[in-house]
Amino acid sequence: MEEIILQAKGIQKYFHDPVDVPVLKDINFKINKGEFTSVVGKSGCGKSTLLYILSTMDTDYQGELYIDNVLMSGKKEAELAAVRNEKIGFVFQFHYLLYEFTVLRNVMLPGLKLGKYSEKEVEHRAMERLKRLNIDQLALKMANQLSGGEKQRVAIARALINDPDIIMGDEPTGNLDKKNSEIVFDIFNQLTEESNQTMLIVTHDMEFAAKSRRTIVMEDGKIIKQ
Repeated sequence: MEEIILQAKGIQKYFHDPVDVPVLKDINFKINKGEFTSVVGKSGCGKSTLLYILSTMDTDYQGELYIDNVLMSGKKEAELAAVRNEKIGFVFQFHYLLYEFTVLRNVMLPGLKLGKYSEKEVEHRAMERLKRLNIDQLALKMANQLSGGEKQRVAIARALINDPDIIMGDEPTGNLDKKNSEIVFDIFNQLTEESNQTMLIVTHDMEFAAKSRRTIVMEDGKIIKQ
C-alpha cells in the first residue's frame, strides 16, 4: 500500500494587484513516500508559487493541502512553522548558510530549533549527515570558506537533520555547474533509493528532471502532465 506524503486538492491562487489575476488553477496531485518528483515548466508558469504553497509558506490560496494526511489549510502560523521544521527539508537555489557559523553548526540549527534531541545528540546527527554526503571533513570550516558545490551539499545535510517526510527544492542546481549539478542529483537519487526519502524538486534543468522518477509539467498555472 503506497503511503501518500503530500496531496493537493483543487488548489487555486490569485495575485491581487489590483485586480484578481489567477496564478494557479485547480491543482490536483499526490506525492507518495519515496517518490523523486521534478516539477518543470517555463518561467512564470507557477512552479515556485506552487512550491511555496506546498511548503506552507504561502497560505493565501483556495483548496486543500495535506501533508502526511493532515490538513494544513487553515492552520495557524505557529503550527505551520512546526510542520515546516519537522516534516519538510528545504534546499533552495541560494544555500542560505550563516557565514558566522561553522558548517557543523549550520547543519545543526534546524535540529536545535526542533528541540527533540539534546545539543550533543543533534551534533552527532549532524555529523552523520555530513558523513553521508562525504563532507564531514568540512565540519569545522566556516561556511564562507566553501565552494558553491560544497555549500549546496551542506544545505542538503541541513535539510536532512530532522528526518523530514519530504525534501522540497527550488532550483537547487540553478547556481551550479554541470559537475556539481550531477553531484546534487546523485545525492537526491541515492537518498530516494537507500532511505526512501521523498523529493519534490522545482527545476529548469531538463536533464535533471528527465533522470528523476516522475515529472510534473506545468503551463500557465495548470498541471498539463503528471
